[in-house]
Amino acid sequence: MSVSTIWVYTDLTQPEEGHGEPTSTTLELLAKASELADTVVAVVGGDGDAVAATLGAHGASKVLATGDLTGRLPGPPLAAALADAIASDAPAAILFGTSYDGRDVAARLSVKLDAPVITNVVDLIESDGALVGVEPIFGGATNVTTRFTGDQPGIFLVRPKSFAPAEAPSGDAATVEALPVPDVGQSGGAKVTNVHVEETEGPSLDDATVVVAGGRGMGDAEKYQAVEDLAKLLGAAPGASRAIVDAGWVPYSYQVGQTGKVVKPDVYIAAGISGATQHLVGMKGSKHIIAINKDAEAPIFSVADLGIVGDVHKVLPKLIEAIQAR
Repeated sequence: MSVSTIWVYTDLTQPEEGHGEPTSTTLELLAKASELADTVVAVVGGDGDAVAATLGAHGASKVLATGDLTGRLPGPPLAAALADAIASDAPAAILFGTSYDGRDVAARLSVKLDAPVITNVVDLIESDGALVGVEPIFGGATNVTTRFTGDQPGIFLVRPKSFAPAEAPSGDAATVEALPVPDVGQSGGAKVTNVHVEETEGPSLDDATVVVAGGRGMGDAEKYQAVEDLAKLLGAAPGASRAIVDAGWVPYSYQVGQTGKVVKPDVYIAAGISGATQHLVGMKGSKHIIAINKDAEAPIFSVADLGIVGDVHKVLPKLIEAIQAR
């Protein structure tokens, strides 16, 4: 048995020129929805024609698009438009990625429908024609399953990197239909006057195949430079534990963990990270984990494929030296 229809909220990137592209999280949700539902519909706050081919290739048969929302916060118009659309043709569920916009739209839609939201979802299961969300609790120590019992569509906020995107996406461009936006009154009065895109070098932390992350064991902000140097040599993205983000060594965009980013690279190198549960939640899905820590009892070694018990200030320079010599 499968679910009849699932709608997927489409998060878009913000390039400096032209329209946005669907984010990797959106493509993951489309792939999972295609496994679970007979029909998958993508919801776009913007130009549907510009992304119809990509969304169709990843499983959407139809795109509901509001049209241009430039200069507007997406939450108020999209939530209002979705609430009206649901009143006449409700899906079984709506999936949102746990992004800033995804959370905003989902929360506003929850209020309009007087329906709950299941958050922090890491898996979705079909059971008797309905969707069940799987969520980690107690810092990821165990999982619980939750399902909706009301007659409103299930609203699920899914953690990034919970699913893999379609390995070989194929399919025709999705058909595009208008998603009318009603008058939202004062809630739609806010205007976006500027968008700041943080400048980065190398691969993004979200999509990197190799991540080198540093923690409190690096000693101080200056010594974190060794993590940056190794990442650059490996074509990797630098990451960090919450402790050094809170200490101001690196920006929040570097943070890996329950309150940061969830990553699933091919290789994750943890340098001077003890392995608090909150950090493990964000990286334990990596294919290969290499841990460097002078404490042989550090929790990080419980998930590591290769553990190096040693002083990170001696190990990293030797590793950098060896790579440079190749």
